[in-house]
Amino acid sequence: NLVLCSKGIPQTLAAFGLEGFLDGAGCKLVFYLHRVARGVSLSTTCLLGGFQAIKLCPSISRWMELQIRSPKCIVFCCFLCWALHLVVHSYIVRYITGPVNSKNKSMDKIYLYCSSPVPGRLVFSVMAVIFLFMDGMCLALMVWTSGSMVLVLHRHKQRVQHIRSCSLSPRTSHETRATHTILSLVSMFVSFHALAAILSYWITQIQNPSHWLRSISALVASGFPT
Repeated sequence: NLVLCSKGIPQTLAAFGLEGFLDGAGCKLVFYLHRVARGVSLSTTCLLGGFQAIKLCPSISRWMELQIRSPKCIVFCCFLCWALHLVVHSYIVRYITGPVNSKNKSMDKIYLYCSSPVPGRLVFSVMAVIFLFMDGMCLALMVWTSGSMVLVLHRHKQRVQHIRSCSLSPRTSHETRATHTILSLVSMFVSFHALAAILSYWITQIQNPSHWLRSISALVASGFPT
């Protein structure tokens, strides 16, 4: 909800031609909230997949399973996600300068309703590596945990196959339905985030990206949260 509100509402207002509805503090707050919310959303979804995989996989030790199931552990992990992204994205307070400056468009990157100075090559490279590593690690963990759950479900289905073969019911098994759900969710998750990352990088490489490119990027970025 925070991802959709912090990005969708200003983007919609700007798309309808409303200008100057955010001052400098408003631009910093909106961009900061969006980046933090996006990062927390990605991290907590990855954590959810990890907790589910640990509960399903029998190879995990009983001690670790009890520890992970503890509400304190889950709350602590979510708190770490928030703290990490609140710190990592603090650069936005300095990076985003304020509303679009019509007198100095050649020196700024324009984001429909806000602007920022063009970052130096070193700063951009460092930020790109940090965010690429964080997003890539979360997506890789998401794919790995989903694959582990699908494998466990497939093995369980094979074990009980002979029991179900005696049943006359043609219904799809619970394992098959769960597998389809997991695969469809992780496919949408990875596809939306990968495409959004590619479009975001493309926009940063263009001095003044077109209105359509920015709108498509915002639409794709809001796809999975929706």
